[in-house]
Amino acid sequence: MSKDTVVISIGGSILIPDKNDAVYIGALADMLRRASEKVRIAVVCGGGKIARYYTSTGRDLGGSEDSLDIMGIDATRINAKLLALALGDLSSMDVRPTVGETAEMANKVGIAVMGGTEPGHTTDAVAVMLAEEMGAARVVNATSVDAVYSEDPRKNPDAERYTEMTIEQLGHIVYADHGAGKSSVFDPLGVRIAEKNGIDIEIVDGRNLAELEKAVLGQPFSGTHVSSRRGARSSRSL
Repeated sequence: MSKDTVVISIGGSILIPDKNDAVYIGALADMLRRASEKVRIAVVCGGGKIARYYTSTGRDLGGSEDSLDIMGIDATRINAKLLALALGDLSSMDVRPTVGETAEMANKVGIAVMGGTEPGHTTDAVAVMLAEEMGAARVVNATSVDAVYSEDPRKNPDAERYTEMTIEQLGHIVYADHGAGKSSVFDPLGVRIAEKNGIDIEIVDGRNLAELEKAVLGQPFSGTHVSSRRGARSSRSL
């Protein structure tokens, strides 16, 4: 029986938070190895603080949005190489730069790993594109918050927390102006692609490896399940 396929979008701020990076990345690789025995996995790595540094500095120097995006993409690919290094033979240090090449690589290695692709596409959007290419029914977004909230919970402690919602409801939260280096709980383009292709999105705290593993395996987890199916239940807060 063939394995289910899941694509993980892991934020760069989760991979490289400036503390215990090697310890965390090693533990993440161990978890992915275990999970890959039960599900087919591909991972898209974000740029995080490193990418934001270059895009912010480049903007101050007068760089165009395309040139800033390219620097950010370079950062995501460096992060992807770090994770591929931790996975060893199960992945590939030749981290593919396109969705098509990564989907093809997934048939040859245990876990496919990639970074960004081209200006205008965040790694969240790339993850959904890769899910479409690989026939995955869901994308797990390993991020710096533990769920979707009505507002940024770091700015408003009274923000409403959602355990489940529809893709349309997520769209209402994330549709906002985006430029190179900006971020939200999920990229608007990724939401649109997921809605069009019937791909569910699951939001989970990427540093909580126990909950992340549950989400990857399709088990109940602490976070937010976003259903792309019409007629799905509306949002419910904790």
